[in-house]
Amino acid sequence: MAEYQNTTVSSGEMTQRFIEFVMMQAQNTAFVLGQIPHPQSGKAEVNLDMGQLLIDQLVMVQEKTKGNLNSDEARILAQTISNLQMLFVEAAQKKPSTAPAVPQAESREPESRQAESLGAEQAATVQTDADGKKKFVKSYGS
Repeated sequence: MAEYQNTTVSSGEMTQRFIEFVMMQAQNTAFVLGQIPHPQSGKAEVNLDMGQLLIDQLVMVQEKTKGNLNSDEARILAQTISNLQMLFVEAAQKKPSTAPAVPQAESREPESRQAESLGAEQAATVQTDADGKKKFVKSYGS
């Protein structure tokens, strides 16, 4: 059985570990936002949901450690979050829409007729938002 050794870690070493942690999270975030190519395929892959999760985790660390970080740690964490948020916005703007484009002739079809084509048992309605995108809303009872 492994014994637990209670060693004292210096403040400088803890600062270095914290900064390494923040940089590792930043690197992971940059990877999932397509800034770093995948090592096997060589292509940049974008996963906005994972990027948002990693950024949110760093924001959580910032909130939970508020008042407990030295000036260097707080500055590096704040700058890293800011930079990653900018990368996220850029990646979100570059990522092509995964929704298929709707031909103009089809988009002029009346909404009630589209809802009828979905089937009576689904009780779905079709709505068009301000961007002209169709939203399908399913009702689960009255």
